[in-house]
Amino acid sequence: MKTLAEYQKIAREEGWALPHFNISSLDQLWGIALAAREAQSPVLVGTSEGEREYLGMRQVVALIRSLREEGVPLFLNADHCKSAESAIKALEAGYDSVHIDLSKESYEVNMRGTQQVVVAAKKKSPEVQVEGELGYLATDSSMVYEKEIAIPEDSYTNVEQAVEFVEKTGVHRLAPAVGTIHGIAVNKPRIRFDLISQLNAVVGDRVALVLHGGSGTQDKDLVQAIQEGISNVHISTELRVAYREALDASLQNSPKELAPYRYLMPARVAVQQAVAKKIALFGVQGKQ
Repeated sequence: MKTLAEYQKIAREEGWALPHFNISSLDQLWGIALAAREAQSPVLVGTSEGEREYLGMRQVVALIRSLREEGVPLFLNADHCKSAESAIKALEAGYDSVHIDLSKESYEVNMRGTQQVVVAAKKKSPEVQVEGELGYLATDSSMVYEKEIAIPEDSYTNVEQAVEFVEKTGVHRLAPAVGTIHGIAVNKPRIRFDLISQLNAVVGDRVALVLHGGSGTQDKDLVQAIQEGISNVHISTELRVAYREALDASLQNSPKELAPYRYLMPARVAVQQAVAKKIALFGVQGKQ
């Protein structure tokens, strides 16, 4: 099986995107794993700080490794670590990748903290990847917003800063702010494809470009973002919605069912189906 770095390199060269799905339950993980196995697709599985606290860091590391040992190319990413200390804890627990998100701090603080994590990752293992973030997303929570979300002009990634950030930090992936949000809003994201293209032209040969906030973004826009240079796309809210709606329906349809594996199964299937659609959309089938 290839390493995460090898998959990411091939994705950039061939023009497809590695999907990233967040989990906070075993059912969600199984839904993702089954879809990945069926499609023979590599997948990044992410846990936020809250999700990993709920699941247990070492426990989710063991689960991902066990699935990979069975031939499913899953890799574990510590998503949106809000401090260098948090990211380093994930490294020590055995994560394959960490995302240090200091995007709402000053540029200088972001740079120093990201550099610290890269140094720690190199000491841990040459195969561990680090993702940095530059520019910031207008929302923090992966939820459904019943209002329009405006994107501040100063939130977009600065191209010149991106070049310096990549050179001085040594990150493997860069998450720029290009118009998406965390969660799903009433208004559809208006992605700055020109910005993706510019970033790809100046740093795309050194890092993988990551699109956060893929939920709620139109399929055609996700495809175009990949064509412009995105090679890693994050999806969370859409899976949460699919899981919750299927679970609600299951409990309503079987109000007296007490066996969790029975009333939870439709939620697992819903996640599996949602993941399969994204794998197909991102062009990653058969890339195992």
